[in-house]
Amino acid sequence: MSIGDRFPKVDGPAKADGSGLYADDISFPRMLHAKILRSPHANARIRSIDVSAALAYPGVVSTLVGDELPVKYGVIPWTQDEQALATDHVRFVGDEVACVAALDERTAEEALKLVRVDYEVLPAVLTPEDALAHPEIKVNERAKIGNITKHVNLQFGDVDAAVAQAAAVTHEKYLYAGSTHVPIEPHCAVARADADGNLTVWSSTQIPHYVHRELSRVLGLPPAKVRVIQPLLGGAFGGKSDPFALEFCVAKLALKTGRPVKILYTREEVFYAHRGRHPMNMEVTVALDRDGRISAVDNKILIDGGAYASFGLVTAYYAGQLLTGPYRFGTYRFDSYRMYTNKPPCGPKRGHGSVQPRFAFEVALDEAAEKMRIDPIEVRRRNFIGEQVETVNGQRITSNGFLKCLDLVEEASGWRERHGKLGPGRGLGVAGSMYISGTAYPVYPNEMPQSGILVKLDRSGRVTVFSGASDIGQGVNTLLC
Repeated sequence: MSIGDRFPKVDGPAKADGSGLYADDISFPRMLHAKILRSPHANARIRSIDVSAALAYPGVVSTLVGDELPVKYGVIPWTQDEQALATDHVRFVGDEVACVAALDERTAEEALKLVRVDYEVLPAVLTPEDALAHPEIKVNERAKIGNITKHVNLQFGDVDAAVAQAAAVTHEKYLYAGSTHVPIEPHCAVARADADGNLTVWSSTQIPHYVHRELSRVLGLPPAKVRVIQPLLGGAFGGKSDPFALEFCVAKLALKTGRPVKILYTREEVFYAHRGRHPMNMEVTVALDRDGRISAVDNKILIDGGAYASFGLVTAYYAGQLLTGPYRFGTYRFDSYRMYTNKPPCGPKRGHGSVQPRFAFEVALDEAAEKMRIDPIEVRRRNFIGEQVETVNGQRITSNGFLKCLDLVEEASGWRERHGKLGPGRGLGVAGSMYISGTAYPVYPNEMPQSGILVKLDRSGRVTVFSGASDIGQGVNTLLC
């Protein structure tokens, strides 16, 4: 097997003939079905929760409230600000409040209507501008200053001087409104506990190690007592990277009732779970010198993070740090604020943090080049950073195929014959980008190894590979086999 070879995926036949098991395909005798009650308010204090009527409803076996799962969780240890079920404060429409387990899903849904919650409705902030302007409206108590999840301000060189001396300067504002992943498979989790207190959870997660770590910590169980299994996954794209409320709820209910428990989100609940691409307001300045080379970039970003931190600490860095390739910047400055707002939390989505600023910068670069009458491909060719170099902010670049790729695109697209000549309403554009898909620095720090693999060779010559890689459709299992 080599790069470019065609070969069948090991899970291909099972996916094609329907024999493959996804999380919702897993079923056990005496299994309960649970549903989660969600907040109808964007920001409110919880005065009281009464589940007694729901518990008395025929077919209901158990209920769950936040006091039974008090430990907060999160991907990054110092931003653990989520609770499986809220105890005293809901922060967005859809925030989880209580859970009901019943003999079937319909009964659980009906019983949810009987849960009584007394709310004190509070003012809500729904934009990052409002969150910044109104620190007195506290979205999340974990914010040390106002509603700021993370503020990053870094500068490399004298940006203001470079702008003042530039031959062409573009200063523009751009808005990215946000998006969500919408995988074909909604989130689903199943839990089963045995007589010895061993817990097994099947989840449609794309990072079972995070779920395992947080289940152990939140439930107070030794890691050896918790097993997390990832069945076939029907799409993720980053949106199933976090641990979610359903995994904690099914686990706690399985331990509480002694019966298997399943939660399957509806499509509406998937939107509440969210973790989509962050909305961003971006203010970008691009300066070119008289040779058409980038002398300065000034990047100001206001990020809408939603009600919880998720991966947002990293997003605030990536929004600036990953902009500096594949071009050479003379000087660079970025200032990013990731804000808490009373909306579903944002998180990682395919190249998270880097895509929105890249869109803004590439458009601004085009506009600066147009002022100097430089072709869009040519301005990118002139500013190619090269190989075996460091970016202005210290990222090491070894191999770099961007220039070759640019030449191939120019030829294959018929750029010279078509660019600017397609008539009203049609266009041909070009943009470059880069992303870190592996780094020596622990971007998502925690007590677990960042990346590890164990190869075991026995005396018969059989090789066993223990790998933390998670197959979410990209073919990892096939490559390891």
